[in-house]
Amino acid sequence: MLGARAWLGSVLLLPRAGVGLAASRRCPGVWPRTWPHRNPSRRAGSSSRDKDRSATVSSSAPMPAGGKGSHPSSTPQRVPNRLIHEKSPYLLQHAYNPVDWYPWGQEAFDKARKENKPIFLSVGYSTCHWCHMMEEESFQNEEIGRLLSEDFVSVKVDREERPDVDKVYMTFVQATSSGGGWPMNVWLTPNLQPFVGGTYFPPEDGLTRVGFRTVLLRIREQWKQNKNTLLENSQRVTTALLARSEISMGDRQLPPSAATMNNRCFQQLDEGYDEEYGGFAEAPKFPTPVILSFLFSYWLSHRLTQDGSRAQQMALHTLKMMANGGIRDHVGQGFHRYSTDCQWHVPHFEKMLYDQAQLAVAYSQAFQISGDEFYSDVAKGILQYVARSLSHRSGGFYSAEDADSPPERGMRPKEGAYYVWTVKEVQQLLPEPVLGATEPLTSGQLLMKHYGLTEAGNISPSQDPKGELQGQNVLTVRYSLELTAARFGLDVEAVRTLLNTGLEKLFQARKHRPKPHLDSKMLAAWNGLMVSGYAVTGAVLGQDRLINYATNGAKFLKRHMFDVASGRLMRTCYTGSGGTVEHSNPPCWGFLEDYAFVVRGLLDLYEASQESAWLEWALRLQDTQDRLFWDSQGGGYFCSEAELGAGLPLRLKDDQDGAEPSANSVSAHNLLRLHGFTGHKDWMDKCVCLLTAFSERMRRVPVALPEMVRALSAQQQTLKQIVICGDRQAKDTKALVQCVHSVYIPYKVLILADGDPSSFLSRQLPFLSTLRRLEDQATAYVCENQACSMPITDPCELRKLLHP
Repeated sequence: MLGARAWLGSVLLLPRAGVGLAASRRCPGVWPRTWPHRNPSRRAGSSSRDKDRSATVSSSAPMPAGGKGSHPSSTPQRVPNRLIHEKSPYLLQHAYNPVDWYPWGQEAFDKARKENKPIFLSVGYSTCHWCHMMEEESFQNEEIGRLLSEDFVSVKVDREERPDVDKVYMTFVQATSSGGGWPMNVWLTPNLQPFVGGTYFPPEDGLTRVGFRTVLLRIREQWKQNKNTLLENSQRVTTALLARSEISMGDRQLPPSAATMNNRCFQQLDEGYDEEYGGFAEAPKFPTPVILSFLFSYWLSHRLTQDGSRAQQMALHTLKMMANGGIRDHVGQGFHRYSTDCQWHVPHFEKMLYDQAQLAVAYSQAFQISGDEFYSDVAKGILQYVARSLSHRSGGFYSAEDADSPPERGMRPKEGAYYVWTVKEVQQLLPEPVLGATEPLTSGQLLMKHYGLTEAGNISPSQDPKGELQGQNVLTVRYSLELTAARFGLDVEAVRTLLNTGLEKLFQARKHRPKPHLDSKMLAAWNGLMVSGYAVTGAVLGQDRLINYATNGAKFLKRHMFDVASGRLMRTCYTGSGGTVEHSNPPCWGFLEDYAFVVRGLLDLYEASQESAWLEWALRLQDTQDRLFWDSQGGGYFCSEAELGAGLPLRLKDDQDGAEPSANSVSAHNLLRLHGFTGHKDWMDKCVCLLTAFSERMRRVPVALPEMVRALSAQQQTLKQIVICGDRQAKDTKALVQCVHSVYIPYKVLILADGDPSSFLSRQLPFLSTLRRLEDQATAYVCENQACSMPITDPCELRKLLHP
């Protein structure tokens, strides 16, 4: 639509496959880290594309000092650049590159303007496999380092620290190349307007590709000879992007019909559903919890119809296939980022906090709906992994674990090395004979049969283009417990015990392997998601221990990531020496997603714990969010503060529910819930304005915003207010509360009325004072449209009313 590919290629005298345009479609593990629903008929990648991308990577030399996994103190022979003073693990990974890197900031911009040089902006994150590859191949290269330092002002950005910078320039890359992902590399004018962009570049030219060094030389040449043309085209593209990215109410007064949007979203998902393996693409396949959440909500409102049953089956089958597949770490629990094949077998091995948080909720909801403990066991396993591997001692949660690690100490890191197994290793660890089997059998043979391990390895060469995983196996459940037991004439429970014992021995053995790099940066947004993960799962399963993790996470956020004086959240904090918590100076202030996800977490925590202090803080944060991000003219929320994003060519409103939900989608839900908790009409009015502003996007591609379509349904159906009158610690109160949590009710607020007229909620909702306990027992009322049910004291009767 921008004609960008044509002018980019012609201005830079590059073939159509150059300047990162082909790279953004072909580099391994790049754009499929997101799932852009730019066109509902387009799938999220394909296996052939994945193979093409992998094939562009040349063989790599051992990691130079200062690369991924190294530490500045281990490389005294190299002079650090100015990134050595940063806190971000990603920026510190580049602190010993022979590149004159700058962090994002005025110093770099002033230098570009003063010296009249283009800015080279490189964006990534610390657990990004292909970011590591480009650093090793290009940013550690002395010649490339000189080009970047002498002819450009080179700027490094951690996308997790500055999501606003990432979103703005990713919008440009996706619009001009039909792809996107990380590493993202964009060339900017000194006024920060983009004119060329791409993702991963190999260092040198190949038969069908242009190498990074060549790109730099040609851009340098064109900047000197045709700068005015570059500037004009850059301005033209920026203007077009501004028009395209505008999201506003316009002349519309109301959002679209929820019933229509729900049906269209479901139909689009149904068309792309994989009947055999679940999920909604061929390959690579992503978990996409927002889609599963939509399907559960759709099922509830259509449960007496064929489409409703279909939606439930699609979600439950997808969750079961994912949990059985290699995308789940069967040894240490938790989920990897995505599957490189349609069977959920061979994953991209990094583990992200936001995936764990959302999947814990999805599996808890699956348990609510199905009653099948398979799903609750998966949810508990996810949270066990987070508590063990992604938790700070003060209650916060780390961002991610890398995909790469050395197979043995001192060796070059390889993707998946920590997680894969050979048959020999398993046989040596599990040699014990299995008594009672119909044929000679060891514990190792039983485990290998059940999880599909083979002598040659169970990873296809097409999924291992560099040959790093030859002879290795990814554990993936091949048979049900019943089939495995029948195959060897064993009792099902005996097989379950033997497999669990075997997995525990593998887990203990794995502890001796070099661990993947841990990104110990803590983000407010992802911590908010994780508070929700623990709170919702703890409430559904009735486990106070899990709710305590959520409480400690919320306390961490308030203690370390909240500025009392200004009422603002901080985006990041970092693990310092001795496990202390450190901040950058000046602090990195929160973005819209930080407020939206933390507010959601606090509302979930209130409903799980009934501690009103969390609800009060949520209201204050929502007020701050409205003040900093609300678009009073067009409706909806901007992703960043106006001052923080000063100088950026675009101020965006995120319009896609992808790997993480859009902050506007989450905010719509938050506003509805806050209205339910307080009765304040302002929250409802803002929600209607937000949904109206996104009307056109929802109408055009509802599958791009399934979480917002859910909010639209909640707004048009009205939320239930479920009020429990009782003492928080009393057994009868807890029984009614647990009954509410055991039922899947996506559009509700749960309120505890303890009878204190001076309490926070009593002051917000005066009608609570009219609700009485029946015969001095804890009593429930279900209120809707300003009318309440008859009082209920029996949890079974309450369950019937909530789920007829």
